[in-house]
Amino acid sequence: MSLTTDLESLESDIRSAIAGAGDERALEAVRVSALGKKGTVSERLKGLGAMTPEERKTAGPALNGLKNQIAAAIEARRAELREADLEERLKTEGLDVTLPVRPQQQGSVHPITQVLEEVIAIFADMGFAVAEGPHIETDWYNFGALNIPEEHPARQEHDTFYFNPKPDGSRLVLRTHTSPVQIRTMETAKPPIRIIAPGRTFRSDSDQTHTPMFHQVEALVLDETTHMGHLKGCLEAFCKAFFEVETVKMRFRPSHFPFTEPSMEVDIGCHWEGRELKIGEGDDWLEILGSGMVHPNVIRAGGLDPDTIQGFAFGMGIDRIAMLKYGIPDLRAFFEADLRWLRHYGFSALDMPSLAEGLSR
Repeated sequence: MSLTTDLESLESDIRSAIAGAGDERALEAVRVSALGKKGTVSERLKGLGAMTPEERKTAGPALNGLKNQIAAAIEARRAELREADLEERLKTEGLDVTLPVRPQQQGSVHPITQVLEEVIAIFADMGFAVAEGPHIETDWYNFGALNIPEEHPARQEHDTFYFNPKPDGSRLVLRTHTSPVQIRTMETAKPPIRIIAPGRTFRSDSDQTHTPMFHQVEALVLDETTHMGHLKGCLEAFCKAFFEVETVKMRFRPSHFPFTEPSMEVDIGCHWEGRELKIGEGDDWLEILGSGMVHPNVIRAGGLDPDTIQGFAFGMGIDRIAMLKYGIPDLRAFFEADLRWLRHYGFSALDMPSLAEGLSR
């Protein structure tokens, strides 16, 4: 059989198979059997290397031409199948324009989640990384490493959730703050350190402004040169960005925290316009967070040398600043799963916090 007759017979068989393909899956099987790595046309193309130069001059163009024709026929058949499928869908599928409008999406982003994302966006822009730690902590990480003495009131059961004692007498606790993350970070990272630690915390307290479980975010900056001026500048930049104001009036009051020295409470200026609270200016003050330079004992507990490393830390309640920013009067409502409350205070899933476009809606 001559080459021409052989290729004509092969083309006829393949075209018949293409025409008989009833869907795209069957058509793909035809393509693989003809043009795939081990297809009938591909196998003949592999045989060109064994031919003489004279035979190759004739067989090469013929085989490549057959390959192109088969590929074109397959694409043409594919287009026919897709058009037929579309026609069938148009006949069987329809849209009843007399149906009522679908209700709007009921879900919303919880204000706590939204504010957490806002805080993370602000500090990420300043170069802070997010660090996390366990909710259940040892006495060492929650108290001892943070320079909190044995007789401190925070260690009492009326303020802290303890687990049952272990055989050795030690007791695990539900962390009362996210400060243990600072120690865990110092143990695993080398300065310079710049992290925030957002998360849930637990204390035995419940009223209009306190709940047994709440959210905090703490920040830690450690290197060889960081000082109080950096702390003030960082907090001022945060308050301007978070409350979305051009200027902010702040004051730093001396205080005492076991894990910082010196320690300061930070207040922000405010005033009332009718029933609306204006943040950033005015003659009234609101306490928003605690801060200070990291105590040398804490740096030492984290495995670093306080003679060469220094820095600042601060912490604030996410629930509290969410109440201030969005005018939420009762902290307990955050955890009641009231759909009406969530519809009123919740955020759209598309309201992603961005410093460039504005944090809140």
